[in-house]
Amino acid sequence: MSEFWLISAPGDKTNLQAWERMNMVTSKSNLSSNSKFHIPDLKVGTLDALVGLSDELGKLDSFAESVIKKIAQYIGEVMEDSKDKVQENLLANGVDLISYLTRFEWDMAKYPIKQPLKNISEALAKQVTQIEADLKTRSAAYNNIKGNLQNLEKKTVGNLLTRTLADIVHKEDFVLNSEYLITLLVVVPKSSYVQWQKTYESLSDMVVPRSTKMIAEDAEGGLFTVTLFRKVMDDFKAKARENRFMVREFYFDEKELKCEKEELMKLASDKKQQYGPLLRWLKVNFSEAFVAWIHVKALRVFVESVLRYGLPVNFQAMLLQPNKKSVKRLRDVLNVVFKHLDEVAAASIMDPGMDIPGLQLSNQEYYPYVYFKVDLSLLDSS
Repeated sequence: MSEFWLISAPGDKTNLQAWERMNMVTSKSNLSSNSKFHIPDLKVGTLDALVGLSDELGKLDSFAESVIKKIAQYIGEVMEDSKDKVQENLLANGVDLISYLTRFEWDMAKYPIKQPLKNISEALAKQVTQIEADLKTRSAAYNNIKGNLQNLEKKTVGNLLTRTLADIVHKEDFVLNSEYLITLLVVVPKSSYVQWQKTYESLSDMVVPRSTKMIAEDAEGGLFTVTLFRKVMDDFKAKARENRFMVREFYFDEKELKCEKEELMKLASDKKQQYGPLLRWLKVNFSEAFVAWIHVKALRVFVESVLRYGLPVNFQAMLLQPNKKSVKRLRDVLNVVFKHLDEVAAASIMDPGMDIPGLQLSNQEYYPYVYFKVDLSLLDSS
């Protein structure tokens, strides 16, 4: 299960015994895998500042999560036929996400701990915002090339009535630069080949005898040339239509056909050239954004623990990976072990119908201990 619970409780002797009880029960009953989550001694500042920062970090948490999800999904789009290999490209600092999370170490170089918490939060926000802005720019440029290429490639598929003829026709198939004569292209159903050969010369006056030739064929029919005088062209088209022979509106223009072929080749080449650098950028910045996100989680645990448990700072953070089948049982165990931290909240969890005066909680889940979810399953479908 790729859902983790990041929790904290006070680090005094009584609560360390509670931790030991929790570890013993959860491991014995196989409820979860637990590991210590190390958060350094950060600068606390004032409690007023912490309350404001708590709200800001909640918004930043959601924003960072949305950015890493966007990057993961876009890696899947870019990799197209290799979507099954997306997960192996989602790394943080060169290791898989679960390993990074369970062995988390604060990055002292990127986020020095001697600065105020607000500065760290702002640095993280600036970093993630910049990654999102760059993602928009890079994805728009790549999608433009990809979209134009797909539009041109679509023209090369489909039946002979709709597809491009640039890769089918040749100069030799046409009478060109004639004041009087013109070569038309006619799509004839397979079942009507014999009828076409028998009747095309008599569909109108002034059709050049023995001028028809099949130059392409698909599952439904063939593409035939026919040469006739320009002045009977409209009459020929009308008669052909009556006989279920469809004349393509196509006039041979060597320059235009050459441009179309070159455009297709150029777009294919541009896409290929951009693919490698773009995928590298996505992998690097997925890692950067993910690392930033987990630092935001660590900040949230620190701030909430100080607000909940007071000063001096003394708490223990723990990362739990619940066993999928034991989520409810694990929650019950945690509530029993840590109910002394907030008897009223614990009672409300045991009895959801209980009304607690003054406890107006928004969408944030509330437990006697500090709790934040780290949901890696949001990346599973990318």
